[in-house]
Amino acid sequence: MLFPGRHHLLTRFQADYLRRLVDGGAGTIVWAVTSANHENTKRNPVPYHRREAAIERFSVETGLRSLVVPVFDTAPTDQFAQVTLKTVTVATGLGLTPADTVVACSTPQVAALYEALGFTIAPVEADPALDAEPERPWDVLLRLAASDDSWRDLAHASTVDVFDRYRLSEHVQSVVNDPVVGDEGGLTATRDYRTYVEAFADAAARKWTAVRQYVQPGRIVDIGCGAGAVLELADRDDALHESDLIGVEVARHLYQECVHKKAQGVFRNANVYFYQRNVLGGAVLPDRSVDTTLTFALTHEIWSYGNKRDSLLEFARRIHDHTTPGGVWINSDVCGPGDRRRPVRLTLRTDDGANPAEPRKDLAELSSAEVAAYVSGLSTRARLDQFAVDFAFPFAYEPAGADVVRIELGQAMDFLTRKDYTDNWLSETQEQFCGLDFDDWRTLLTEAGFTIDPASHPLRNDWVIDNRIAPTASLADDHGAPLDWPFTHAVLVARRPRNS
Repeated sequence: MLFPGRHHLLTRFQADYLRRLVDGGAGTIVWAVTSANHENTKRNPVPYHRREAAIERFSVETGLRSLVVPVFDTAPTDQFAQVTLKTVTVATGLGLTPADTVVACSTPQVAALYEALGFTIAPVEADPALDAEPERPWDVLLRLAASDDSWRDLAHASTVDVFDRYRLSEHVQSVVNDPVVGDEGGLTATRDYRTYVEAFADAAARKWTAVRQYVQPGRIVDIGCGAGAVLELADRDDALHESDLIGVEVARHLYQECVHKKAQGVFRNANVYFYQRNVLGGAVLPDRSVDTTLTFALTHEIWSYGNKRDSLLEFARRIHDHTTPGGVWINSDVCGPGDRRRPVRLTLRTDDGANPAEPRKDLAELSSAEVAAYVSGLSTRARLDQFAVDFAFPFAYEPAGADVVRIELGQAMDFLTRKDYTDNWLSETQEQFCGLDFDDWRTLLTEAGFTIDPASHPLRNDWVIDNRIAPTASLADDHGAPLDWPFTHAVLVARRPRNS
């Protein structure tokens, strides 16, 4: 019998149902565990090796002979059944056919793929012969996620045992209830991680050079480490060869790239570790255990996808807790101008693209390539109108001429610093760059218990100004007098007091 599924949780009903099938003549159960390469996501919170452990224990306790086969995730395809069957053959040498195999499956769309190949289907929870439809494993898992202890009465003892021994209940609750991370382990469904990996790699040397002098040896943690590019540079620093280098990344795609690099021998330091964690979901490292925490281009995402300042303050307090007395948190990120509520006049080019009568409201229905092509073809002035539609934060301005708008300085900079990210437009418009200015940051870090090193400073990215913003826009005060471009970034060096 072939039993395809994610198998995050096994139920008592499944044990009884499979026993009846075995008594009816089925011999070996082949558990095809799909999405085996996914973990720490809302769709797949439990790692494959824990799922396999529960199945093997289930097999021993029920006396059901089992083979467990991992099936890696694939893009949606009508060939899913064939892919699974071929994977089973490669892993076990078994060529499953309709003549010798029954497929156990309660999902109609998946069952139909096997029926089309001639297999007989055992519908498990969807069996019409049942007096009442039992709860499916995922429904039981959601009971667990909701802290409803009745899941223990519905789950099989093998799952309960594995979950208890490895503290998977807390892990599942953290992942499934995460307010930030999406179903597939990323921040947004539209993000193109390939371009992010490339951008991180290109900027890594500049970032590391800017902060290296503040890094303290010992346990060094890069939160939001991307594909590990900064840790690669730390790994090559002879002065840090005895330090532990730890990368924490929430996005599954980037975390997997870090693990791949380590497996390929990219890091020479044996004490390099990576964790896939959402830092808002709970403490990542023990209190007073980290000498240096690095965060690059991360905190604006916590602001944007969390609860703005409240989430940032919670994050800062957690970093303070895990920092050793005398240790340091180095944060480099975008920030808003000091007078971001100031009304200004923003002049934008209208001759560098199309100027439709009104912005589109259906970009979410298009592919990423179609969105990028459309937004790229707009003039800078028309792109502002489109940004106002797609931006996830309140955004208002008043036309003051064909190419001039009256707008708050912070909102103007939110648009101008984002307008060229057309490849990830629907992702970037979910993030706010100018939520806090430099003084706001100083206040927040002090509230979290840090002292601010005098090396902390706001700065302006002149390359972005000269190459992206100034060629298409100009800034003036409410009376028309030209204004200089404001700060766009900040480097914050926050220290935990030695007596704390």
